Amino acid sequence: MSKGTTIKEALAKFEEKTGIKSSEATDVKLHGQIPPIEKMDASLSTLSACTKLSLSTNSIEKIANLNGLKHLKILSLGRNSIKSLTGLEAVGDTLEELWISYNLIEKLKGINVLKKLKTLYMSNNFVKDWAEFQKLNDLVSLEDLLFAGNPLEEKHTSEGDWRELAAKRLPRLKKLDGVPVIREEEAEED
Repeated sequence: MSKGTTIKEALAKFEEKTGIKSSEATDVKLHGQIPPIEKMDASLSTLSACTKLSLSTNSIEKIANLNGLKHLKILSLGRNSIKSLTGLEAVGDTLEELWISYNLIEKLKGINVLKKLKTLYMSNNFVKDWAEFQKLNDLVSLEDLLFAGNPLEEKHTSEGDWRELAAKRLPRLKKLDGVPVIREEEAEED
């Protein structure tokens, strides 16, 4: 089996394709590398100007080496093999959007470090219980959550009470699975 593309190799390809030095780029797209990226290695720390980093559609198993990304606001890690949310501490004070759908996440431990997170797209993972879902309540800025395709959502959607139960547990949520959240109090005011 061939070894995966390293971050360093992917950054070299990015620079060649865009003509922008990766250390100066604000939007860095390293998604869908062939062969896929398997590790978030230390080369990521060179992306000091980066505000949006896309590493989706690779074979990354864990989040790591985000320390140099002092301005990162959007991190796209969808369609990888990520099992846990640990490793986000370095971007805890800046990250506003985390796109991590189509991974292998069961537990939400580590999500609480994302103090400014407004948008979390984590559909099609493996979160199956309310105790894990409840950890999203630590995200005081969270407004937009995409959670469809997780066992918890599928179970309660078939029972017909998903939106109501999820919205009740996350009182600050404005949008759930792409649909605005309308609360009782708001409905009465109109």
